[in-house]
Amino acid sequence: MMDEKKTKIICTISDIRCDVDFIRELYENGMNVVRINSAHASIEGAQKVVDNVRAVSDKIAVLVDTKGPEVRLTAMESAVGFVAKEGDMIEIQDGQECFCNSKVLYTSCPSFVKDVPVGAHVLIDDGSVDILVIAKDDKKLICSVQNTGVIKGKKSVNVPNVHISLPALTEKDRMFVNWAVDADIDFIAHSFVRCKEDLLEIQEILDARRSHLKIISKIENQQGIDNLDEILSYCYGVMIARGDLGVEIPAERIPQIQKEIVHKCRARKKPVIVATQMLHSMIENPRPTRAEVTDIANAIFQSTDAIMLSGETASGKYPVEAVRTMSKIAKEAEKSIDTSLDLNLEMVTKPIAAVLARSLVAATQKLPVKAIIFDTWTGRTGRYLAEFRPKVPIYAMCYQDFTMRELALTYDIYCYRFPVTGTKEGFVRNSLKILVQEGKIEKGDLVGFIGGSFNDEVGASYMEFKYV
Repeated sequence: MMDEKKTKIICTISDIRCDVDFIRELYENGMNVVRINSAHASIEGAQKVVDNVRAVSDKIAVLVDTKGPEVRLTAMESAVGFVAKEGDMIEIQDGQECFCNSKVLYTSCPSFVKDVPVGAHVLIDDGSVDILVIAKDDKKLICSVQNTGVIKGKKSVNVPNVHISLPALTEKDRMFVNWAVDADIDFIAHSFVRCKEDLLEIQEILDARRSHLKIISKIENQQGIDNLDEILSYCYGVMIARGDLGVEIPAERIPQIQKEIVHKCRARKKPVIVATQMLHSMIENPRPTRAEVTDIANAIFQSTDAIMLSGETASGKYPVEAVRTMSKIAKEAEKSIDTSLDLNLEMVTKPIAAVLARSLVAATQKLPVKAIIFDTWTGRTGRYLAEFRPKVPIYAMCYQDFTMRELALTYDIYCYRFPVTGTKEGFVRNSLKILVQEGKIEKGDLVGFIGGSFNDEVGASYMEFKYV
């Protein structure tokens, strides 16, 4: 495997291309998490991806996206769609079973006409066609096309700054959440999260099934940004989904919003993912643009935990090269990341563990520590350690398989499945043995330990240093 970078990489995988050798090659070049987009997947196809991922490594986490409360056009009468010209008049009506045509568009939302006011801009296909609502009655929106473009069936529909009455979970979403529990995957990334209620619907299913799955909130509209503090209290982490976010919000605001979301996630010790078009040109080309390289580096400078590839690995011509390129950019950018010892104890649930983590990372700046080692049931101490951005690698000895995979989303943590030893001496001895055998540390190295009671989930309670 390549020299390990600290920033984690998520790769979107389709069942059309998910053979074991392909997944292994992505993993060996830096992939940490596999994403399955349920909008383009069947249960059978998703299970095939999971089976092949598990055949490669038990350390690769699996994340599945829900579709969430999105609006789309219904199918079109003509498969090729039609050209809408600037100034054309077109109606939008409710009718989930009807087919769109050049005169009338229908959407997947049964209350679309009621919810959308006069003066709103209806953006089709990620904003490629802008339609202005100039009048309405109980049955239809009367609209004027603002720019010439092709409209095809089943394309996305966005109405910036307008609340559309949609359920948080579709029936397909519910089916995928239950499948995710059965398949023992790791994360559910819920799309278009607007408020905590959107997350509670998923959490109710997980609680009823007694599942350990963690929820990632995809922030991709103004409501999600406005309610971020509340949302962070009900999810494991956040994905900044810049695709729809860039349609809902003026594009020039996206960099600042990204920076603010990353900052809030770090303060709350929540993993954060930056996603969408990070190496978009590599879908067709073997090399990235300079702007893409800078985009990835800036996300790392802002202290994101993970960066994501979508079409680049799901359907692109150069998937392995894209992962390899992303890993190289990450390793170079990480050289200039400074350790930060800021700590607001009001933002953490285990203050003793947080203070110990801060103290240990501070010590690495004064002592020649080569590695930090901790044991964990939940991964919480590791997230505390990682947020201080130490210059040395962090090794997690995980008592549960799913904890090992959850930490695949957190910056600078490398995990090992570890038996419960019951004593501090056993933890130290066995963890050093593993890391020496793996070539991560060697005789004479100074390492720092942070640990707990070794038998239950009480959190870290001590730290110490030891020469190998």
